[in-house]
Formats: sequence, structure tokens, C-alpha cells
Amino acid sequence: MRVSTRFSDSIHLLAYLKIYADTKLTSDAIAASIETSPVVVRRLMSKLRKAGLITTTPGTAQPALAKPLTDISLLSVFYAVEGDKPLFAVDPKTNPACIVGGNIQTVLKQYYQDAQMAAEARLARTSLQDIVDNILVEQAKKEARQN
Repeated sequence: MRVSTRFSDSIHLLAYLKIYADTKLTSDAIAASIETSPVVVRRLMSKLRKAGLITTTPGTAQPALAKPLTDISLLSVFYAVEGDKPLFAVDPKTNPACIVGGNIQTVLKQYYQDAQMAAEARLARTSLQDIVDNILVEQAKKEARQN
């Protein structure tokens, strides 16, 4: 099963818009950073625009953040690109005649709900500003090691 990277790619895209705000922000340039196709970038930008996280002008290469970094939580980014789907899923097709298969959905459901709530609370507390700040710190460390 392939895990979606839409969430992390969207965070990447938003951080890129902030860090490279003074450059030409084409979908090709953003795609090169994410190492994906410009079509994927445009699809993500469409979802982020619909969620009110970025603004775009048709025909121009200047998408921009619609809010200050501190006002964009990772949870709002997650909802923008993934909707309100659960983070975890229990296989609904297990053998009900088996002790494990007949009880696993009931048992895991509460654990998964608890984990979902904890993850959502953490994402709600983390802003895009936190992400950008940490990216810049990591880049400064790389540059210091090179000198």
C-alpha cells in the first residue's frame, strides 16, 4: 500500500512560497524542489487555494500565502489536502470466526481514535512558522558545517 505524500508535499510547497517569496514561483520551480511534476504542484495549490491558505492569479507565476505563517496550522493544511479522513484504518475484512479477526476492529477502534485525537491536537499546535523556522535553522547548520 502506497502512503500519500500530499500532506508533506503541501507543507513543503507552503514553506517554499515563504522562503522563496522574492523569486519567480513557477509550478516547475516548486516541483523541482519537491521532486514531483508541476501537475501535482498545481493540484495541491488548487486545494490550498480552496482552503484559503494561498492566493493565486491565473496566468501569473506568483502564488502567495493568504495568511501569516503563524495563522496556518499543520492541521489546516492536512484538512485542505486530505479532508477529514482518518489517519488510521482497520481492515474491515477479517475472519469473524477467528478470535483475533472477530475482535480486532472493536479493540483497535478506540486506540486509533485516541491516536487520531492526539495527532490532530499536535498538528493544530504546530504552525507553518514553526516549520519555516526549523528549515532555516537546519540550513544554517549545513552552511556552518561547510565553512
